[in-house]
Amino acid sequence: MQQIDYYLTIISPWTYLAGTRPAEIARKHGAKLRYKPVDPGALFQRTGGQPLPERHESRRAYRLQELRRQSKKAGVPLTLQPAFAPTNPAPAAYAIIAAQEACDKGAEGDLDGLVQALLKACWVEDRNVAEDEVITGALKAAGFDPMLSMSGMLIGAELYGRYLEEAVAAGVFGFPFFVVDGSEHFWGQDRLDDLDLYLSGAL
Repeated sequence: MQQIDYYLTIISPWTYLAGTRPAEIARKHGAKLRYKPVDPGALFQRTGGQPLPERHESRRAYRLQELRRQSKKAGVPLTLQPAFAPTNPAPAAYAIIAAQEACDKGAEGDLDGLVQALLKACWVEDRNVAEDEVITGALKAAGFDPMLSMSGMLIGAELYGRYLEEAVAAGVFGFPFFVVDGSEHFWGQDRLDDLDLYLSGAL
């Protein structure tokens, strides 16, 4: 079975625009999708990227235009400048990691739904995904124990740091980023068609 390592952060609008397609593509090809949330600030620092406020004005302006166009193209709503972004992405990352680890041990819950709920909270509902109420609500709605946000904090913090190191070693430098079997790289929600074709053997 092929594995897709999905490097993401909830505070990336491009990750939001990827939507449910990564999970759908993985299911289509019988591949395993592994969510690996990463600290964006730390990744950019390690790989030469710049935080949004430090980018040139022309880059920031183009980003807003492209986000508007891509959200219309995808047919999904998007708040271009949400009230709580950027915010601390770690609490949401810990919840995703804890839920994924719970699923590995046989727990029931919709992991893909949890990720989408947190992305929607940030980029559609104008909610702060660093707040406990938002995270526990998303966990509960996805069928997980809402207390995972607390009980899974230790494993969440441990793997969050490990995933950063894995991302740097794998050549990841932005979001969303997909690595198939540790070697084939796809950066951006606009490369999901290529990911699909690669898994089908066409690329």
